[in-house]
Amino acid sequence: MSERNRPPSKGQPFHTRGGARGGASRGERPAGRPFGAWPDDVAILYGWHSVSEALRNPQRRIRRLLATENAIRRLTDEKVPLKLEPKLVRPGEIDRLLEADAVHQGLFAEADPLPSPSLAQAAESDLILVLDQITDPHNVGAIVRSAAALSVGAIVTTARHSPAATGVLAKSASGGLEHVPFCFVPNLARALDELKDRGVLVVGLDSEGAADLADTKLRAPLALVLGAEGKGLRQLTRQTCDVLARIDLPGAIVSLNVSNAAVLALHMARRAISRP
Repeated sequence: MSERNRPPSKGQPFHTRGGARGGASRGERPAGRPFGAWPDDVAILYGWHSVSEALRNPQRRIRRLLATENAIRRLTDEKVPLKLEPKLVRPGEIDRLLEADAVHQGLFAEADPLPSPSLAQAAESDLILVLDQITDPHNVGAIVRSAAALSVGAIVTTARHSPAATGVLAKSASGGLEHVPFCFVPNLARALDELKDRGVLVVGLDSEGAADLADTKLRAPLALVLGAEGKGLRQLTRQTCDVLARIDLPGAIVSLNVSNAAVLALHMARRAISRP
C-alpha cells in the first residue's frame, strides 16, 4: 500500500486524496480536475448544509471561509457560529473554484479533515455501516446523509477504493459528514473479523441472501455491510459475514440503487435493534 493510501493512525485525520499531482498552481482549475490543485490534507466544503454543519461542529477546523453577502446574512440570522471571519465574495468567485454544475449557495470552505476513529472505537456503536468498495461520491454522500439521519455510529471502509470525503461527496452528504465518522481500515475482511470478535453481529446485504432482512433476527451491536452497485459484496466479504440477507420488494422493479438500499436497510435495522 502506498503512503498516499495508507490508513491513518488512531485519532488522526483521514486525508481527502483528492489533490492534483503537480503542474497546476493553487487556485487554478486544471482541465478535468475539479476543485483546483488542493493539497491532500484539505477538505473542500461548499453549499449551505455542508458548510453550516461544519461551522457548528467543534471538531472541524475551518481554514478559509468564502461567503456571499446573502450567505453571511443567513449565517447571522440562523446564529451559526463563525469560527473565523468570512471573506465577502461575489458568487462568481466561488463558481470559479468549482465544477460548472456545482450548487454552492454562496458558501465555500477549506477545512481540516475530521479525525478517523479506530475500529475498536467504531465497534462501541450500536449500529455500524460497512461499505465494500463503493466508489461513487454521490452514492456515498447520500449514504452518509442517511446514516446521520438514522444515528449510525461509524462508517467502516477501506482506505483504497473509497472516494474522498470532500467536494461532491460532502455536498451530497448535506452536512452528514459532521455527524458520522469514517473509520478507514487496510483490509475489510480482517476488520469484519475484528468486529465479530468484539461481539458485533455482521449482516451482509445480498440479493442471494437466505432471508429477507425484515425477517432476519437482528440485535445490537450490528454492522450492515453493503457492496458496490452492480458488483455487490466481494466473495471474501460474503464469506466473512455472520448472515447474508436480502431486501424483498413488492413492486415491478425489484432492485434499488445502493444509496436507496442503504437507507431502507438502516431504517429496518434501527427499528429492530431499538425494540425492547
